Amino acid sequence: MKKKLVISTGAGMSAESGISTFRDAGGLWEKYPVMDVASADGFARNPALVHEFYNRRRHDLQKAEPNAGHRGLADLEQMFDVYVITQNVDDLHERAGSTHVMHLHGELMKIRSTTHPERVYTLDPKHLDTTPETRDRYGDPVRPHIVFFQEAVPMMEPAAQLASEADIFVVIGTSLNVYPAASLMQYVRPGVPVFYIDPNPAPVPPHVTVLRTTATEGVRQLAEILSGLQS
Repeated sequence: MKKKLVISTGAGMSAESGISTFRDAGGLWEKYPVMDVASADGFARNPALVHEFYNRRRHDLQKAEPNAGHRGLADLEQMFDVYVITQNVDDLHERAGSTHVMHLHGELMKIRSTTHPERVYTLDPKHLDTTPETRDRYGDPVRPHIVFFQEAVPMMEPAAQLASEADIFVVIGTSLNVYPAASLMQYVRPGVPVFYIDPNPAPVPPHVTVLRTTATEGVRQLAEILSGLQS
């Protein structure tokens, strides 16, 4: 039976695909006030601005392609039972071929009803734009299928469960400053190998193997290490 490899990815995973990170210098938060475009209050105050912000991000996403890191994680499914937990709202993991992807913070290519949140719709790449006037098939207004600041993270509990079941746990491209996602490492069982890939890693416990490099190079190194563990 294949070992369960659970991988938690952040903005650094997609940076090499040209997707802007939020917190780095030149990132999205420097261009847009975060509480205006990514908070529940901001959406209530100016929904048109929020729709416009995510419309632009969807168009940018259509120009991006999965990088070697995304493809490398998909390739690991040949050796392991791989589950990706991502903070990213892009669909690059799926487009690279990963089959088990859990999005903690929502999905950019989806919208949902503002009154019935269980009604979620995937957008056609040819029809990416929404406005406060956009309605679903029931006549309800819609919003980005994104977890805004000031909102709960509904997928956190199943993500923590996955982390607790991991035989190997990997963190890629995150500052470990975004909670509750940053706490996933705490759910990993004692003795389970933990790897952390980031060019500017945050402090972590001594049992964590740190690969101080980019996501693409780090995934390549990780694949070599894990292949050795298998042999």
